[in-house]
Amino acid sequence: MGICPICNGFEQYATQCQNCGSKMENKGREAEYYDDYSPYMPIDEMKLEDGYPNNFQNGECPHLFVCPNCGQDQVMMIKE
Repeated sequence: MGICPICNGFEQYATQCQNCGSKMENKGREAEYYDDYSPYMPIDEMKLEDGYPNNFQNGECPHLFVCPNCGQDQVMMIKE
């Protein structure tokens, strides 16, 4: 089990929107948006169910980034 540097506030990650070029905003772990109880489930358990088959083995944390300008969203895999 790794530690996500973004979830733990060690680092910030910046990426540009592929649609309009604006700076995208980090909206947190993608798994937190699955259902009402997903933010309360253990992170490693959610990684096994989140639809990304290699993120658990590769030590990656999927984060949702959204463009405040055009609404484009993108999931970025952050190395733990």
